[in-house]
Amino acid sequence: MRLVTFKRAGRVQYEIGALDAAGAVLDLGAVEPALRGETMLDIAGAEPAMLEKLRAAMAKAPKVEGAKLCAPIPRTPKNVFCVGKNYHEHAKEFAGSGFDGGAKDVVPPYPVVFSKPHTAIIATGEPINGDLDPTGGLDYEGELGVVIGHGGRGIAKADALKHVFGYTIVNDVTARHLQKRHSQWILGKGLDTFCPMGPAILTADEVPDPTKLVLTTWVNGEQRQKAPVADLIFDIPTLIEAISAAITLEPGDVIATGTPAGVGIGYNPPVFLKKGDVIRIEVTGIGVLENAVA
Repeated sequence: MRLVTFKRAGRVQYEIGALDAAGAVLDLGAVEPALRGETMLDIAGAEPAMLEKLRAAMAKAPKVEGAKLCAPIPRTPKNVFCVGKNYHEHAKEFAGSGFDGGAKDVVPPYPVVFSKPHTAIIATGEPINGDLDPTGGLDYEGELGVVIGHGGRGIAKADALKHVFGYTIVNDVTARHLQKRHSQWILGKGLDTFCPMGPAILTADEVPDPTKLVLTTWVNGEQRQKAPVADLIFDIPTLIEAISAAITLEPGDVIATGTPAGVGIGYNPPVFLKKGDVIRIEVTGIGVLENAVA
């Protein structure tokens, strides 16, 4: 299932729905009244039987006219966990870009983990506020996002995928000059609107092998990135094990797993985003995350 968070026209409360094959929003709450008032965090942390109820509800659920898609998790329990330099070719292009702050290792020996605050999260279709980067170094990073279901601390790699609720798409928007200036990346990557997420969460039962997923990014219709998730340096179980070793993961926590080669700083000279540019990111089965720079 592709589960979504949406709002009805003229209303402010979030509701849980699903996307049909054509991308229309289905009103699961009309079939399962218990969903009224529930959030995606509630669903992510629920027992597996809840997914069966949602799947059954999809068959009868009516379409929602005028639904506005929101980020699938508008406010994560903690900051969004992000992983840097996690594709081999991107690690090389980043090392050669001059924006790596003098890091010694082209390919990191351990996962590079930073975070984005929830105030950075926006939905597909919402604008990225490029004016918040006064340095003119705005860049895109298409990424697969992993949504945690059953949480925990000290999760073993062998058990890690049992703790995954589903998968979404994240654009790790970055102000490159700020990223380089501050060394610690949160001030270059955590700006308001710099974490587009969505359009949906593809539940883990639909993804028996996440390494088979393929991520593709276009800017203004030009393909810039394309890579299978199998190319990750540190795979999803390794990331979950590393993060949960001392930080408790909770239902609805999101891990953005890193971006492949093809970002703006990989060009010579770098090609930064400008007002009006449209970034479109697609991951197999999840859908399309599309945002313009305002």
